[in-house]
Amino acid sequence: MEEIGYELDASSYGEAPNQYEAIFKDLMLNIYSCYEYSLANRVLVPNNNENRIRDILLEYLKNKNIRSEICIISGYIFEKEVDENIGRVDIKIRDANEFIIHEEHDAYYIIECKRLDGTNGLNIAYVSDGIERFTTNYGSARDQAYYSSYYGINGMIGFIVNDINIHDNMAQIGHFFNEIERDKLYDSNHTNLKLYHLMMDFSHNLA
Repeated sequence: MEEIGYELDASSYGEAPNQYEAIFKDLMLNIYSCYEYSLANRVLVPNNNENRIRDILLEYLKNKNIRSEICIISGYIFEKEVDENIGRVDIKIRDANEFIIHEEHDAYYIIECKRLDGTNGLNIAYVSDGIERFTTNYGSARDQAYYSSYYGINGMIGFIVNDINIHDNMAQIGHFFNEIERDKLYDSNHTNLKLYHLMMDFSHNLA
């Protein structure tokens, strides 16, 4: 497969400017625990409908017992398809306790979900319809990103729907990813924020 060759500015953001980076990283890993639990329950997902895959994941993330006993994500509120600037985000996450303390309505994390199957088409879409929604500004002043980033940190989830080498595919998407846990969690630094990338392999659980 030929490399896509995207050149993103992944050098100037550096470390996230506050303690919320560690909080969000742990949150992403706990979300991964929900994914693993879904596999243990032999969940089946459609190959060509990322919104439905997201909705199945959210069913686990919103289940009271799973939230408290498996994922350890109690206190987080998950919403789907929420209006955000000029788009709609896949998942909006608010820390209920943080909101009670500070009452900041703009204080939330965003996760964008994309299917990946090893083809150039979906790899390109992961950047153009995913990463760039966090990094590209719009409007006459060009001073506001499509998606906001209150904490300077947001995330993406790649739904793997083909039996591929995940790590090699990340390199095909671009060389701006940093490996945290191989085939599982990566990050990338951009001018205006840091993104965490969680890979969920559903290739053996297709309906």
